Amino acid sequence: MPEYKAPVRDVKFVMQELLDCDKHYQKLGFEDASLDMVDAIISEAAKFNEQVIAPINQVGDQQGCTWADGAVRTPDGFKQAYSQYVEGGWPTLSQPIEFGGQGLPSSLSTAIGEFTSAANHSFAMYPGLSHGCMATLEAHGSEQQKQMFLPKLVEGTWTGTMCLTEAHCGTDLGMLRTKAELNNDGTYRINGSKIFISAGEHDLSENIIHVVIARIPGSPEGTRGISLFIVPKFNVNDDGSISDENGVTCGSIEHKMGINGSATCVINFDNAKGHLIGEINRGLNCMFTFMNAARLGVANEGVAHADAAFQGSLAYAKDRLQMRSLTGPKNPDGAADPIIVHPDVRRMLLTQKSIAEGGRALIGYLAQLVDIVQVSKDDNAIAIAEANLALLTPIAKAFLTELGLECASHGVQVYGGHGYVQEWGMEQLMRDAKISCLYEGTTGIQALDLLGRKILGSKGELLKVFATEVSTFCMQNGQTAELTTYCQTLGGYIKELGEHTQMIASKAVANPDEVGAASVDYLMYAGYVTLAYFWAKMAKVATEKLAEGSSETAFYKAKVKTANFYFERILPRAKGHLACMTNGADSMMAITEEEFIF
Repeated sequence: MPEYKAPVRDVKFVMQELLDCDKHYQKLGFEDASLDMVDAIISEAAKFNEQVIAPINQVGDQQGCTWADGAVRTPDGFKQAYSQYVEGGWPTLSQPIEFGGQGLPSSLSTAIGEFTSAANHSFAMYPGLSHGCMATLEAHGSEQQKQMFLPKLVEGTWTGTMCLTEAHCGTDLGMLRTKAELNNDGTYRINGSKIFISAGEHDLSENIIHVVIARIPGSPEGTRGISLFIVPKFNVNDDGSISDENGVTCGSIEHKMGINGSATCVINFDNAKGHLIGEINRGLNCMFTFMNAARLGVANEGVAHADAAFQGSLAYAKDRLQMRSLTGPKNPDGAADPIIVHPDVRRMLLTQKSIAEGGRALIGYLAQLVDIVQVSKDDNAIAIAEANLALLTPIAKAFLTELGLECASHGVQVYGGHGYVQEWGMEQLMRDAKISCLYEGTTGIQALDLLGRKILGSKGELLKVFATEVSTFCMQNGQTAELTTYCQTLGGYIKELGEHTQMIASKAVANPDEVGAASVDYLMYAGYVTLAYFWAKMAKVATEKLAEGSSETAFYKAKVKTANFYFERILPRAKGHLACMTNGADSMMAITEEEFIF
């Protein structure tokens, strides 16, 4: 099993050098988030994840969770690790001070979240869902609800979930059957079952707070009749103390392809007491707070998978001896050369590196936009941040998880036959990575959201905001010798994206299926172009550091050379997606259901 090392230097590069987090935090009023404080927190988070969370990753996969009589037991070491997680104050980091949080920026928590997901995806699931639960309560809960539930959730002694999916409906939430009937005291009786509930039952926390969608009798059909409720495992008194057991039980846990250390539960609500969040029939609007936070978290998992795969592959490639280099022996005293000398192994390693580091830059950028939306007083800055978040969140979620899975696959391939057996950890990583392409909206759902809702729905205005930012960068830096090729290439892709967006929009007027047919390829094209923008920006920073005479020449030269690899060997993939998305829906839709035979 590879030893996980948190990528501290690269995280600091992204936060401090690429995105200037010090200026960003001071502008937003995060006075405690000094560079020294940020450095200290990142270093401690790295140590905690390396020494406490990573060592229980493999045992979590091998043991999995166990269910008996409605109770779930987590794998060995998980409970103790979670206690240390709470004692270390990690759940409180970016939560409001008024509820016991430290009031630090959300983007700092996001950076640390990558460490936890890379060290142990299954463990990260338990506190991970709580963040969205807290964000939903903070944005839409009443003052009484906040006082009842947030302090313990912030502290981490309680955890949270989101309960959406039912057996007969996944993404199509308008089909839900869970009912909510009004009690005399203003609470609701919740009846129904939810499936695929991550961390829905476990032995880590004292209480579990479920955020549940349900329909109140008489409400409209479909998504217009969805309401949102807080349904705790144990009822909570007005002062926030635990009362009696609620009508919430775990009917079973799923036996899954991966993330075996995370309990994925069937949760049954039998006359459970629920508290309405927000307005009746406005539950889906409230739920978007939870879902958007979760989607950014899942995008971060894609980066974590790519980085974990790169770390394991790099260590193995430097150590494993096989064959001789085509250009002559590189290890003449050994029986063979290390496989890192072979071009195809370099291709896989650099793919992993370019996706992990490029994705980290994109996530860091999005996390700073979240900071702006949460605390800025500048209406124009908030409007731009919201526009870019709306556009880039589905891209980040789908693109980075698909590429994270590819990088995990490369990890197995670099190890060869050893990658296919359990002891090396690569096959677990690949199994764990697949779920990130599925939950919080599959790749296809994110693609429809991007092209249908965000781009065509805004008549191209959302795309224009980000395209303007990219074009401005290209114009400002295109005359710099080291950046000319990047800027010319990137500018051409952005222009091409705009032109073909208009073409798809025109075709969709006559045939709406054109949107669905083009959407995934459109998203992947946009993803490759978006990462190219961040690689161009990173190359700019690295080039400037080298010109200044930095002593970290290897680090900055690697940035420039990885940017070159991305532009020459990864970005051209977008052209294939362009061909597919412009070839129309006919070849997909011409075959009838009767002709689908085997």
